[in-house]
Amino acid sequence: MKILIVGYFNETSKSNITRYFPQDWNVVVVPPGQEMLHHIEDCQVIIPEHIKVDHSLLSIAKKLKLVQTGAGFDNVDVPACTQLGIWVANAAGVNAQAVAEHVMALILSYYKNIPFLDTFMKNKMDESQLDYTGSELEGKTIGIIGLGAIGKKVAAFCRVFDMNVLAYARNAVVQSDGFVKMTDFDTLLSTSDIISVHVPLNAQTKQLINKAVFEKMKKSALFINTARGGIVNERDLIDALKNGNISGACLDVFESEPLPIDSELRNLGNVILTPHTAGMPDGRKFHKKRYDFFINNIKRIENGEEPESKLNQLL
Repeated sequence: MKILIVGYFNETSKSNITRYFPQDWNVVVVPPGQEMLHHIEDCQVIIPEHIKVDHSLLSIAKKLKLVQTGAGFDNVDVPACTQLGIWVANAAGVNAQAVAEHVMALILSYYKNIPFLDTFMKNKMDESQLDYTGSELEGKTIGIIGLGAIGKKVAAFCRVFDMNVLAYARNAVVQSDGFVKMTDFDTLLSTSDIISVHVPLNAQTKQLINKAVFEKMKKSALFINTARGGIVNERDLIDALKNGNISGACLDVFESEPLPIDSELRNLGNVILTPHTAGMPDGRKFHKKRYDFFINNIKRIENGEEPESKLNQLL
């Protein structure tokens, strides 16, 4: 069994990953590029990061049986895989704890002004000159867009901080647990102090958050995105931040990744940025729960079974 993992990994991460898989599997970790194309020809499983799994790529992968992604799968042409008899599965929920914790860390960093205070102290500034504004979370309302595994975790954490929780889900059958109040999209936008996005990127959610949406938010609102950059019109977000339509933003994902060096977001004082690390539980490109899930699914394919968390159905 040959498994191809495509992404940007340092040597330590590569070593950690390859050692974790069964020794009789041929596990190859490569960045996107020509070397990747060579290995695609004879791999049975691909775990793709930072690449599109589309018709042109699939035409080379003559032996491919499974495309295994993390939580997101917007980079995979699922119908094309189905047409070619290739399973597609994601690992929904395995990074829910890590992402939800990251959301809370961003919220606390923003309202407690941690980046500013850290810089203030390290620059050895006169503490008598400190001009600082902070805020408690108790009584604040968070609006969660998408109430899946991550959204529910965020809601549970917010409950501990005595916050009010609103949620909007496109899927009408999504149920709250009594603490979360389900509401419509516009009500969530207009009444929430914090708005956090937790939906997948697809045709329905692409640029869901745009100028019209920002205009419906409170001017004091904090916007958080740890889902996918393409869900937000980044130009509209920058304009909203610069024009005072919203108070601030905490962002882990961007329309273009890595975030361009010349992005205006890097220069805005009301923004906290992290480099798409919300789903990393230990700060490295190795996620034990995720790779446990991957290995289990690969074994299922080896045994002629359907993968867990499948995104398509083969005849």
